[in-house]
Amino acid sequence: MAKQYTVAVVGATGAVGTKMMEQLAKRKFPIGKLKLLASKRSAGNKLDFAGQTYTIEEATPEAFDGVDIALFSAGGSVSLTLAPEAAKRGAVVIDNTSAFRMDPNVPLVVPEVNREDLKAHKGIIANPNCSTIQMVVAMEPIREAFGLENVIVSTYQAVSGSGIHAIEELQAQSLAWDEGKNVSATILPVKGDKKHFPIARNVLPQIDVFTDNGFTYEEMKMINETKKIMHAPALPVAATCVRVPVVSGHSESLFIEVSQSGVTVEELREVLRNAPGVIVQDDIKNQQYPMPLFAEGHDETFVGRIRKDLSNDRGFHLWVVADNLLKGAALNSIQIAEAMVADEIL
Repeated sequence: MAKQYTVAVVGATGAVGTKMMEQLAKRKFPIGKLKLLASKRSAGNKLDFAGQTYTIEEATPEAFDGVDIALFSAGGSVSLTLAPEAAKRGAVVIDNTSAFRMDPNVPLVVPEVNREDLKAHKGIIANPNCSTIQMVVAMEPIREAFGLENVIVSTYQAVSGSGIHAIEELQAQSLAWDEGKNVSATILPVKGDKKHFPIARNVLPQIDVFTDNGFTYEEMKMINETKKIMHAPALPVAATCVRVPVVSGHSESLFIEVSQSGVTVEELREVLRNAPGVIVQDDIKNQQYPMPLFAEGHDETFVGRIRKDLSNDRGFHLWVVADNLLKGAALNSIQIAEAMVADEIL
């Protein structure tokens, strides 16, 4: 009988935690025992998983005794406090927050891109930012085939990236617009910032707060995480991150400059067709290209609108779309766990 593992889901009641549990069940992860952990106020509530009902426990250091894999998605402060405690007790933590992503001692992993980095873990593995994940899944096979010299990305990110309350605010604002009522905003662009703006019938060129260099933290995450994942500290990367009135699914307009000259669009397309985790949708004659509405619920990263830059022989433009709650969060975490089981490095 194949080995089974004790798995803890931290933040089991949240949007990503729920998706993690769905993926564990869907992909038949070898669970011997499951522990659902959340805040003290959620402790005692019940959740169903794979036909069984589980009682949610409070996430405390002692709750990780005997746990093999701990999937964290309960906010950075919780991860900073409890992830080291879980690791100290022998669990391998896969953390979906930004708490450890740039820690030089913590691997930042997308299995299709840098699976080998898992072998260097010291008890904690970081799951990258959702928008970074889909971009590097699309870029890595191109880099392997033709090299990579420059990256410029503009994102069109769904409100689900800001949580369930942002989704509810989008829906309430849309209804208010339709009924001719006043539209209020209390969450976006950033809940803790000074001003808030409607997202319905609008786009917000701010995700997270601004840094001193004029880029937002979300943009700096994409820049720094891409370099770390691809082991390319000198790679030029620039990002502009925008929130759009879409419930689920992030889209990206991506410009890349490859190292080799003379690469054709069809050669690029063929590399992507054979890449793990990628589906090419690129038939403009029949208006086939990726869209977030149709990417929702799918595991893959979709790539289309592949075209050569008009003034740079080594420049290419791509349109990249993925479900931000799946490949951008929950699914990538489960794929990390699967890779560790397969590679026998737990």
